[in-house]
Amino acid sequence: MTATALKHTVSTDTWQPLCTKADLVAFSGVAAWLNTPEGPAQVAIFYLPKQHPQGHEKELYALDHFDPFSNANVIARGIIGDVKGNPVVASPLYKQHFRLEDGQCLEDENIKLRTWKVAFRGEEVWVAG
Repeated sequence: MTATALKHTVSTDTWQPLCTKADLVAFSGVAAWLNTPEGPAQVAIFYLPKQHPQGHEKELYALDHFDPFSNANVIARGIIGDVKGNPVVASPLYKQHFRLEDGQCLEDENIKLRTWKVAFRGEEVWVAG
């Protein structure tokens, strides 16, 4: 295997704990700092419990907290909803919708928020940065 091929098979994700499940509010967001190779980043964590009638297959989502339309860190304060079966967050300022799964803005195909891998490890919430 060449060095180039090896580089693509090795994960560079560094998982880190951010909070506990008790810190989350169902169908709402919380903001946290995440250490990344590029430096600290603000991340918005959203919790959609599976046991709820409106719950989706995936329970946790993590997006950039920065709203590119308002130039403010407000995404975690957005309203959770559903557009055509996809869970979304509406920015609290100008109301653009971002899909939780991939960060895509539904009103502007050229805008997409960065997403992060996020998972429960026991009662802790871990994010890959």
